Amino acid sequence: MPRASAIGKAQKCAYNRPVTSSQATDVCMNALADPLIQQPPVATRRGGVRMRTLVRIRWIAIAGQSAAVLFVRFVLGFETPMAICVALIGASILVNLGLTGLLTRQRMASPWEATIQLAFDIIQLSLLVGFTGGIINPFVMFLIAPTTVAAAALPPKNTAFLSGLTLISACILTVSAAPLPWVPGNPLDLPPLYRLGLLAAVITGVGFNILYAWRVSIEEDRLRMALAAAEAVLAREQRVAALGGLAAAAAHELGTPLATIQITAKEMVKDLPKDTPAAEDAQLILSQAQRCRDILKSLSSGEAVRDRMHERMSLNALLHEAAGPHTLPGVELNINVTARNPNATNPPVLTRRQEIVHALGAFIENAASFAESRVDVNAVWSNAEITIVVLDDGPGFSEMALAHLGEPYISQRDPDSGGGLGLGFFIAKTLVERSGGRVSFDNRASPVHGAMVRATWPRAALEASVAG
Repeated sequence: MPRASAIGKAQKCAYNRPVTSSQATDVCMNALADPLIQQPPVATRRGGVRMRTLVRIRWIAIAGQSAAVLFVRFVLGFETPMAICVALIGASILVNLGLTGLLTRQRMASPWEATIQLAFDIIQLSLLVGFTGGIINPFVMFLIAPTTVAAAALPPKNTAFLSGLTLISACILTVSAAPLPWVPGNPLDLPPLYRLGLLAAVITGVGFNILYAWRVSIEEDRLRMALAAAEAVLAREQRVAALGGLAAAAAHELGTPLATIQITAKEMVKDLPKDTPAAEDAQLILSQAQRCRDILKSLSSGEAVRDRMHERMSLNALLHEAAGPHTLPGVELNINVTARNPNATNPPVLTRRQEIVHALGAFIENAASFAESRVDVNAVWSNAEITIVVLDDGPGFSEMALAHLGEPYISQRDPDSGGGLGLGFFIAKTLVERSGGRVSFDNRASPVHGAMVRATWPRAALEASVAG
């Protein structure tokens, strides 16, 4: 049969280039080549603020300036340079109308676009204050606002430029300004020392607000980047777990065509004369089809077992799975599961959750890394909650590390002091808390030395449902 012979030749040609184990490994690695798995989370970069935000802030400033000028002139009755004030406030209105009509307010302003707008706000407010009293005008403190926005949203060099502009404006307002609107014939003239005190207050306010906004922004960036890393880790774990289900689905789909090939090959073996090239081809097809079916059968049965073991598992099995990849030579790992009430007879059956496995694995890995010879993982369950305590006999946490554990990016990396616990501990703590648990860190009580990590969940948060 020409068709069978062609198939046999193709099979022989394929076997002239066998798939090696390294090539099979490459195939598996390509299956894992996912951006969420291979690439770390990209650090957030401070580089601007939305145009809409700048426009809205300016509208608020316009409303406040207008109300202040009108109140002083018509309610308090003080003489105010209305023409100049209206012109300066009108300039801000024109800028906002221009930005609204010409630019897309939804987009992010580049750092220098935002810098130019904030510089305009500083100059406009400085002129308005300068014509209404200068440094002794109470509203001079609003000069701090643009630099605070810059410190929270813009790069340091842009913030430095705006800060310098603010300080120069404040100095000019101290030595040269129009009189403060006051009772006619009785101008308010404050002593020079008091004016310098007001200047010092503005300078101090600018510095403090910049530092405050900058520190808060840095912490927010770190937290956002660490949360992105936690999401990436969880996504990676879920993708890896899903590969098993993908293999089972492929095995199921390939079963039918392989069965057809096998039946056809059997008929060909029966019909063809023995000891002919065509019969050899048919026998080769039959044997390889059977081999493929055996492989797929093992994949399918293995996945079924994996589902039963992983989706519903005991607390002891969960701890062994979490600890398995993190055992180190020379470090004894002991896992103990006990009931809080010795007479309890309903041990928990848990739902396998990748985030729990990863979090516990991170705690155990850290304990094994710093332990001298022993790591204990003790789990205690009751009808209400499940508590897992990871203990080691290492140096324990340093006082500095204890004060910051659970925060992202503790930079300390000194095994003698129990450091090096930054992003990994933060991710693990975040995963535990998102699953309904809570985590605490401490050192073991003297005379025993070592670190202690305690994770506690309500039993209902981890336990598998009866229907599951």
